[in-house]
Amino acid sequence: MSHIFLELTLVLALATGFGMLARWLRQPTILGYIATGLIVGPLGLLQLNSPETLDAMAELGITFLLFLVGMEMRFKDLKHVGKAALLTGIGQIVFTFVIGYGLTRLLGYGELAALYIAVALTFSSTIIVVKLLSEKRELESLHGKIVIGFLLVQDFVALLFLILLTSLSGSENATLATLPYAAIGFAFLKGAALLAVSLAIGRWIMPRLLRSVGHSQEVLFLVSMAWGMGMAAVAALPQVGLTIEIGAFLAGIALAGSIERHQITSRIKSLRDFFIVVFFIVLGSKMVLSSAAAVTTPAIVLSLFVLIGNPIIVLVIMGLLGYRSRTSFMASVTVAQISEFSLILMALGSRLGHVNSEVVSLVTVVSIATIAISSYLIIYSETLYGWLKTPLKIFEFRAQKERRPHDEARRGHIVLVGCHRMGHNILASLEEMHKDFTVVDFNPEVVERLAKRGIHAVYGDISDPEIAELCGLDHARLVISTVPPVEDSRAILAYTRKHNPGAKVILTADNEYESLDLYEAGADYVLLPHFIGGIQLARLLEGDTSLSSLVKLREQDIAIITGHP
Repeated sequence: MSHIFLELTLVLALATGFGMLARWLRQPTILGYIATGLIVGPLGLLQLNSPETLDAMAELGITFLLFLVGMEMRFKDLKHVGKAALLTGIGQIVFTFVIGYGLTRLLGYGELAALYIAVALTFSSTIIVVKLLSEKRELESLHGKIVIGFLLVQDFVALLFLILLTSLSGSENATLATLPYAAIGFAFLKGAALLAVSLAIGRWIMPRLLRSVGHSQEVLFLVSMAWGMGMAAVAALPQVGLTIEIGAFLAGIALAGSIERHQITSRIKSLRDFFIVVFFIVLGSKMVLSSAAAVTTPAIVLSLFVLIGNPIIVLVIMGLLGYRSRTSFMASVTVAQISEFSLILMALGSRLGHVNSEVVSLVTVVSIATIAISSYLIIYSETLYGWLKTPLKIFEFRAQKERRPHDEARRGHIVLVGCHRMGHNILASLEEMHKDFTVVDFNPEVVERLAKRGIHAVYGDISDPEIAELCGLDHARLVISTVPPVEDSRAILAYTRKHNPGAKVILTADNEYESLDLYEAGADYVLLPHFIGGIQLARLLEGDTSLSSLVKLREQDIAIITGHP
């Protein structure tokens, strides 16, 4: 038994080293873990006596990953991602799949192998994209919202593909004409039935159970683990005929609406991170270098398609939807890689006997190449847009959604950025004072609602210089931003100080440290909602031993919120 721990220790030490190297190169650590697998497997520099131990741990990694992915899949969120995210997500999936399938067939692969490869090319890495956008503080930007929306659509479609692929024949030489369509339909019925049962348990049984054990974090953790792994085991039963991946995914979906999901996620994430590292190590260890050399030409062709073709597909779709070239480009570069989910699909296909090691190696090579290059595309997207700004204008096919045309040049007006919560109250005050103002917001429903009221509103991302110019930031006398992302605040400040140094700028920050940075950068005033609220409450309670002022404050706030004084 001791040799197992020694081998595991050596593998994890190697993974740590390669992971640190990947971070130093500003690359996702996934690449470091696959490199560790190459050392362990094809290169043979570290021979393992118990590879089955790593295989079992890799399956646990897949289970935990898909369980957590399912917990982020709240169906009600599909209504809120907006038409842009929904149409972009579906359009990108359809066109990438069709073109990818055609390319793969031209490269000489069989129909079933081409189906797997095309599916693998379709999905983008949620983990990598969200992490990079978060580091750039762009999750709350317009393109960030759209990206998160179509990644959510991709996750939903991925579930359907999982069910489809598990229903296919085990022969890798199967053709579309010989596919078992009756079995495919039956598999979808079984998946739908398992989903219905899972959702019923998640709605009627699990909430009561989770509430009853919620006082103990340890028991809550164990219950959620038992639920996720239990559903994975049930799905993999011969009588059910699905896979652990589908079961784990459905188990997560069942808990997606629970109030305990954040607590469960935080407890399981560390386990997922550990075991998914082992999965990528195992994936790298099973690569066949001779196969990797043989697939060089197909890997280059498919990598170029993912790196160039996928972004062009998104640019065209978003251009047709009326988005400006900057927003479309920023969203498009996030799909220039294939995801860890694609590697899970290929591992599943190999286990089911649908694809051989050469096909798995091909997709792994494409994954390594596209993840490595696309990471830099996302990190330096602003610089790239600056270089490509002029040619990208060809993707602005129609009147832009991210604008409302000016009737005449405006000067000396007020620009309000963000019309939600605090911004809504400021808007009401500006209307009462009959001020000349423009509202900028990246929620199209808000902009349409304001337009119907006759309020001048611009739909778009204020960090886009063209949107800043469109709303008249260079001629405004006062700029008020209620959006907290500090990158947006810096963009507003930089543009205003450059083009309109005489304007007063009021910004919003999440904490005191950000506010000090914005003051040093030249902000006239920085709103700190929590800070101001605390000070106001402290002053109201000073000397009020009976706390009678709370009654008056409560009535005042309710009157403001309801609009019925």
